Order: sequence, then structure tokens, then C-alpha cells
Amino acid sequence: MFSEFAFPIFEQSINDYHIINDVYQPTLNPYTKGTIEYLLYAKNWVDTVQWHYEDIIRDPNIDPVAALDLKRKIDASNQVRTDMVEYIDSYFLQKHKDVQVKPNAKINTESPAWAIDRLSILALKIYHMSEEANRAEATAEHRAKCQEKLNVLLDQKSDMFISINDLLTDIENGDKFMKVYKQMKMYNDDDLNPVLYQNKK
Repeated sequence: MFSEFAFPIFEQSINDYHIINDVYQPTLNPYTKGTIEYLLYAKNWVDTVQWHYEDIIRDPNIDPVAALDLKRKIDASNQVRTDMVEYIDSYFLQKHKDVQVKPNAKINTESPAWAIDRLSILALKIYHMSEEANRAEATAEHRAKCQEKLNVLLDQKSDMFISINDLLTDIENGDKFMKVYKQMKMYNDDDLNPVLYQNKK
């Protein structure tokens, strides 16, 4: 099933990132460009880098100029993340283009790729919560609390596996259909963000 296929790729990306653990390190995607494996690895890599951007920007002693630069990197990362989701949805649209949709088929509240996006983030939560649950210098109380949270995340992982697989099965069987809305982000667009287009005058 697709969830079981995707999750180890997310874990591989996270583990590869943490070998160097630097937001400025190059991406070394081991998969062939154009494959779904390549897309899944690239998607999670973007999520992993952004996770660490978000850690860095919360440093109370961060230099304001560095914080502004980092905020712009986060905005750019969000745009790449959205693009990657749309690429993954394009894969599913192509894969299921010949499915005969049943007359009573329903649409899902989110596309498959946005559900997979949440699974990618969940993989990061599990990785980092596991780190905290096993951090030797932390107190026993801290480790116990983090283990409780990790158990919930692992339970959520099982539920998400089922939900994503069920959604894809429903699409394959024509019981649900995909309808993808391109994300119309406004804050990065010179013509839609009032601060940006007023500065163009």
C-alpha cells in the first residue's frame, strides 16, 4: 500500500539530513528524477529543512537581520513545499486518469498529496519526539512525557496509513474522485500582495 511505501522514504530523507544536520547542506536525492520515489524524498527534504528553519528562528537571541533573511527562506520553502504537493497530486491524476468514476462518487476534503504532506510532517514529529524520549541528559520525567507523546504519534501514524490507503483505494475503484485546486498563494505574488504591489508604483 502507498503509505507503507512512502513512509520509509520519508524516514530515509530525515536520517540522511541528520548526518550533517545543516539547513545549508546540499540535497543528495538518491532516487531517479521523475519517479515518485524522487518526489517523496524531495518533498520530505523540504519539510525537514523547514522544520529546522523554524527551530532557528525561535532563538530569542537571533540577530534581527538574520531573522528577516530566515523568514524569507521560510516563505520560499513554503512555496516549494506547495509545488511539491502539486507534483505528487499530478502523479496520482495521471495514474488514475482512466478510472471510470461512479455516478455516486464523492470528493474528498483534501487531495491524496495533501494527506501525504501530513504524513511527511508526522514522520518528522516521530523522529524528533523519539530523540527527546531517549535524550540521555534529560530528566526521567521529561523522557516519560515525551514517550507518551511519541505513543500518540505512532498511533496517529497507524490511523493515517489506513486513511490514506483507503482514500487511494476509493479513487482507484471510482468511489471517490480527485479534484485538485492549485494553491493560490498570495503573499509571494507581486500582483496579489498589497505590500508588494504598492511598492512597485
